[in-house]
Amino acid sequence: MTAPEGAAVHPAARRRFTWRAEAPVVAAVALGGGAGAAARYAASLWWPAQSGGFPWTIFWVNVAGCAVMGAFTVLATQVWPGRRLLRPFFGTGVLGGFTTFSTYAVDIERLVTTGHTGTGLAVLAATPLAALGAVWLAASVTRRALKARHSS
Repeated sequence: MTAPEGAAVHPAARRRFTWRAEAPVVAAVALGGGAGAAARYAASLWWPAQSGGFPWTIFWVNVAGCAVMGAFTVLATQVWPGRRLLRPFFGTGVLGGFTTFSTYAVDIERLVTTGHTGTGLAVLAATPLAALGAVWLAASVTRRALKARHSS
């Protein structure tokens, strides 16, 4: 039951309602984030970075995550628009936990402070360019594939 329009609602009742409405979203983000972070951690164990070298694992994790986000965003808005928890779980959670621009920043700082300034600057420039390019390319390819699928 809701209060009549314009009627005052007790703040505690408003908080309860908001929490009940948002709890599934928070849980979806948390579960997805845990899965994405575990996948990134596994990638860093399988392909550890060389000290002073280009951090290829984190570079490719970020580029791959951004590519998947580009395709996923198109699919989530055009194919699965009514799925309330899909974007929080997969987009914010899984892909947000998988990609890591904080580690990207730490890698640059470590490279620069240990005398590998050129490599640090290469990471600084290459990662956002490749990540943005991956989002754009994946979204474009996905849009074209959907258009071709609908026109045939």
